[in-house]
Amino acid sequence: MGEFSAVILAAGEGTRMKSNTPKVLHKICGYPMLHYVINCARGAGADEIVVVVGRGAEEVKKAFENENVKFVLQPEQKGTGHALMQAEEEVKGSKYIMVLYGDMPLIKPETLKNLFNFHIENQPAATVLTCEFDNPYGYGRIIKKEGRVVAIREEKDAKKEEKLIKEINSGIYCFETQKVFSALKNVKNENRQGEYYLTDVVEIFNNEGEKVLAFKIENPDEVHGINDRVQLAKARAIMQKEIVENLMKDGVTFINPESCVVDAGVKIGRDTVIYPGAVIEGKTQIGESCLILGNSVIRDSKIGNNVEILSSFVVESEIGDGVKIGPFANLRPGTRLSSHVKIGDFVEVKNSTVGEGTKIPHLSYVGDAEIGAGVNIGAGVIFVNYDGYKKHKTVVQDNAFIGCNSNLIAPLKIEEGAYVAAGSTLTKDVPGKALAIARAKQENKPGWVEKRKKIFEGGKTNGGEQA
Repeated sequence: MGEFSAVILAAGEGTRMKSNTPKVLHKICGYPMLHYVINCARGAGADEIVVVVGRGAEEVKKAFENENVKFVLQPEQKGTGHALMQAEEEVKGSKYIMVLYGDMPLIKPETLKNLFNFHIENQPAATVLTCEFDNPYGYGRIIKKEGRVVAIREEKDAKKEEKLIKEINSGIYCFETQKVFSALKNVKNENRQGEYYLTDVVEIFNNEGEKVLAFKIENPDEVHGINDRVQLAKARAIMQKEIVENLMKDGVTFINPESCVVDAGVKIGRDTVIYPGAVIEGKTQIGESCLILGNSVIRDSKIGNNVEILSSFVVESEIGDGVKIGPFANLRPGTRLSSHVKIGDFVEVKNSTVGEGTKIPHLSYVGDAEIGAGVNIGAGVIFVNYDGYKKHKTVVQDNAFIGCNSNLIAPLKIEEGAYVAAGSTLTKDVPGKALAIARAKQENKPGWVEKRKKIFEGGKTNGGEQA
């Protein structure tokens, strides 16, 4: 095996989250918080990753079933020391292990690399990752003597003078594998919680003459743990700021960075401008020189270059170069727009392909359609794709013209260059370059208005006729 294995403790009850969802599956910037810890461990060079799970174990396993991760169960939550013991069989082949927490998504791979290198260079039995907090309340305090860590005192068990210490235990450690599991056998649960604390191995190592060192980092944000919704929001804000700042450094303009939501998996090209209120989620990719106007939501979509999206929804769609969308358009999953398409206000498109230069300017619904290039679709056109049992497809070939307020009842094919008269309801295919008219012949009734008026205002007309 390689240099070290990572053990991620993720079995906590998470009661303060007040949620039916396991704590480590709560999302931050598009991904469960455990996702970031796993990726961080992998980025730091861990040869294998073991996750200790408890409450909601099956949900956590399912969420990461495609990851190269091993899971072990802590059936009862008896403390961090007990949790680590559950992983002994999985990591006994590694000389070193690194212990992490599944609710600390802000830790950086570089930090863990530096921690491990420090551990290798100094060869202690244990290295504790520490940081100084102005307000250390709730954290275990690092107690040192002659540069070594002699104890870690939990908040509930700390004496008054110990609570004044600002250097805290992050909960992240490097251990020599054989030594830590040997020490864990001597850990007692004689504390207020009745739990087996992993921190107690520090005193055990000291009693055995082993060396325990601290590796102190400067940025307290990295060891920001999450126990409730307030801390979840704080972590999201920290990560969101970093995501947006990195995009701005790469040439993206945010008019008001604090007002936007951008997930960690999003990629945006240079010279794109993002207006306030935009929400960009999932694995969305946006090209160069685009304009995303506020209150737009883009999720898991691929956007080309020079695209304008104005206050619209775009979900699981592919958008070509030079496309203009909105305002107030709704592009649902399966939409594929070729270059220079225009999708106007209050247009909805679902599971459809639209050819180059086609225009759907306003007030239309397009579902389960294949539309060619250079097509013009007038206002109020409805692609009637559902018969109450299943969906059907409509094909509109190149350069066709669909007049306003037409209903295209699928399955239907309108061939190249055909015209559909406004107000038509089509149930039959239209040949190329033909004009289709499917509406009743207009009939005018002279005097009808006056007759109707007399009915409501004066009863029947002379002769007993009704309008």
